[in-house]
Amino acid sequence: MVRLRVGSPALALFLAAQVGLLLFLFLCAHHRGLFLPHPGAERPSSSSQTHVLILSSWRSGSSFVGQLFSQHPDVFYLMEPAWHVWAAMHQNGAWMLHMAARDLIRSVFQCDLSVFEAYLPERRRRNVSALFQWAVSRALCSPPACDSFPREDITGEGACRTLCGRSPLAKAEEACHSYGHVVLKEVRFFDLRVLYPLLTDPSLDLRIVHLVRDPRAVARSREQSARALSRDNGIVLGTNGTEVEDSQFRVLREICRSHVQIYETATLKPPRFLEGRYLMVRFEDLVRNPIGEISAMYDFVGLRLTPKLQAWIHNITHGAGPGRRKEAFQITSRDAVNVSQAWRNSLPFQKVKQVQEACKGAFGILGYQTVDSEREQKDLSIELVLPHRKSQFSWASLGGS
Repeated sequence: MVRLRVGSPALALFLAAQVGLLLFLFLCAHHRGLFLPHPGAERPSSSSQTHVLILSSWRSGSSFVGQLFSQHPDVFYLMEPAWHVWAAMHQNGAWMLHMAARDLIRSVFQCDLSVFEAYLPERRRRNVSALFQWAVSRALCSPPACDSFPREDITGEGACRTLCGRSPLAKAEEACHSYGHVVLKEVRFFDLRVLYPLLTDPSLDLRIVHLVRDPRAVARSREQSARALSRDNGIVLGTNGTEVEDSQFRVLREICRSHVQIYETATLKPPRFLEGRYLMVRFEDLVRNPIGEISAMYDFVGLRLTPKLQAWIHNITHGAGPGRRKEAFQITSRDAVNVSQAWRNSLPFQKVKQVQEACKGAFGILGYQTVDSEREQKDLSIELVLPHRKSQFSWASLGGS
């Protein structure tokens, strides 16, 4: 055994290394939320909250699905918290940011919103208005986060933004702890396996709602919002911070690949811990049968459809038209079936062919029919949303594994 003399350089180096190791372990534990909450904070037990991740991609109807959860009186909802990771670290590629995004949403699921402080300017760290799209969260517009709207009300983004923006983040944390369900919507994960540590975390009861949409409809919607998506495009393509307009559908190709990967990972011999935790939803099925599909989603996560929510859902899916372009990122009353079919008359057939080539692996797997001519594209009597074939995988095939 090596003996170190008091006052020797070797002993000093040894002690410095031990202190450094302890500091490193402390920071890792704090970052991963392993320490107990502050005195007085009431953290629910691991079994008292259900955690839901709406996993989708840009312009796939995910904001709409997010609102179906946000407006429920038993749900604490945040829209795309990982936006802050991408905004602060936009010179990195999407796959390099997976771990940081995952660690952030783990903390949010545990109602530790201090995690946002690493990504916010100091002057904006105190109020909920610093959070991305905070005003679309009914929970941040209701007690205890804000007293302006009763908890059972359907809230609007404009009124909430006006009245509740000064609420402190501590109030948002208090609100998060008071709900039975914490629901997050994300478009920044491209591989289901990245989420395995959350799915196996005993402190989380995590369910995945995987929302997909016809790639041709996604392409049309992305074109209408091209400028707003250019920075995210650059991150997906790994351009070191350069913004990109996806005129060649390179980003869409990556999105389609990710949907296939997520679906196949969850349905073709998945690990045992995924049993009962994954649900794939197609936007087209949702808008054609909103009450039935939403009831199924609610059942999957343990929620109940209330009469007030049912009336609101009917109103926002049975509007007079497809909505205006400036409402692209807003939830307004629209003819939802018209929205889902709009690409068939507005997207040039040449682009339809490009999208079908870019996403050729996704069409059959997700249940969409390709078209071979402009006539087929515009003939609305031809059904392009196929009956979805459920996976033939049986959990019983795993036996006792």
